Amino acid sequence: MFSDFTLPELDQVLQKSRQAFVAYRQLSTRQRAAFLRAIATELEKCGDQLLHTAMQETHLPEARLRAERSRTLYQLTSYADACERGDWMEISIEPADDTRMPPRPDLRKMRVPLGPVVVFGASNFPLAYSTAGGDTASALAAGCTVVVKAHPAHPRTSHLVADAILNASAYLNMPEGVFQHVYGAGFETGKYLVQHPYTCAVGFTGSRSGGKQMFDWAMERPHPIPVFAEMGSINPVFLFPYKLAADPGATASMYAASITLGVGQYCTNPGLLIGVEGMALQQFMHDLGRCIQQVLPAPMLHPGIVAAYKQNKGAAILQEGVHLVAESEGDVQAGDGLPTVATVDAVTFLSNPLLHQEVFGPFSLVVRCKDMDQMLQVAGRIEGQLTATIMATPQETQSYAALIDAIRQICGRIIYNGVPTGVEVCTSMQHGGPWPATTDSRFTAVGGDALARFARPLCYQGWPNDLLPDALKNENPLALNRRINNEWTRAAI
Repeated sequence: MFSDFTLPELDQVLQKSRQAFVAYRQLSTRQRAAFLRAIATELEKCGDQLLHTAMQETHLPEARLRAERSRTLYQLTSYADACERGDWMEISIEPADDTRMPPRPDLRKMRVPLGPVVVFGASNFPLAYSTAGGDTASALAAGCTVVVKAHPAHPRTSHLVADAILNASAYLNMPEGVFQHVYGAGFETGKYLVQHPYTCAVGFTGSRSGGKQMFDWAMERPHPIPVFAEMGSINPVFLFPYKLAADPGATASMYAASITLGVGQYCTNPGLLIGVEGMALQQFMHDLGRCIQQVLPAPMLHPGIVAAYKQNKGAAILQEGVHLVAESEGDVQAGDGLPTVATVDAVTFLSNPLLHQEVFGPFSLVVRCKDMDQMLQVAGRIEGQLTATIMATPQETQSYAALIDAIRQICGRIIYNGVPTGVEVCTSMQHGGPWPATTDSRFTAVGGDALARFARPLCYQGWPNDLLPDALKNENPLALNRRINNEWTRAAI
């Protein structure tokens, strides 16, 4: 139905994106915010057609897609609000001081947009992390033009969303080419988009191999560009003994629900549960296994994900020292993900790197440590993660400060007595973590701070007030919160 773009066609797309950027970056934050809100309005107009199309292409249930659409609309409007607030610009002003020796010139710094951004749609979130998802919304809010490559698993859904964005663009007379939508399932399409000289940044949500390839392509360019890739995570959960002993059944029930939420197809799925050998851990595994047995298998997003899940889960279970705890007792249909839990001792886990890799789907591995010192060893060997969770009493948290500190070093979000699934869209959320969870742990893909990924600092020195951007003018016409002589204020100078 949708033909792959040829390389000459992609070149034309990037040229148009570059031309549009020259005009779009001059628009005010209020105009860009209005564009995002108009996109949200157009998406709402798509109605149930959008949901039903996504259901057909992804096998996701209607309730899940309705919730995801609501999240997408909220992202668009919240990023519009963040755009107008301007905090992401990190405005800093230090007026000239002739009393200094030597005199200090007038210095004013803010973030400015990078340029055309290429966004690769995600497979597991056809709305919230794809065509009008967080990367697109934050790039447009920051003043960048956007080229989205549709994910081949849901092209019709992506097409409907793209049309909504184009309708909003036409309604507000946005520069032609501010948003463009392309198709291409082949290797050469992605490489060409990343390495095109007009591409200034890349947004990607997907596998570790895919994100690493994007990063490598970007570094091979004559002028390397930033790649903001989210590449998966096993989101370890550290089960401290006294906390677990207090109610292993409730903890097991909570984690069974988290492991199997959305057939395990969340980047925050808890794929690793780490505890200390003893009665509490044995009871937890028994209760967790019983809960997992009762969860019915369900269709996964597309055949490629099903095949990868079966292969990676099978490889993990076949490793020496790994034992099956339980799997769903429901009937399995073609395309279903079978909920499964396995276990391994810490010595085997530490010596086998394959067990450290993500199994994308409803699977989790319980690692049994002989004591808390060995749990510290495990924490020190785990790679970078989006999240890590500590299930502990306050006293345990205080008693094992070194372990808590080691866990902090490997994650972008550290959770206390909860589950990692569920990512709130707000400024305080950090959705990003040390390599290989993401390519740059200094940034977040969720919340108002996500805009900073697609902007760079620029300092104006000695400029007359009337020639400065509105954000830096003495009068502060945009009413932004600015740091003036190291004090935050909305006052004029």
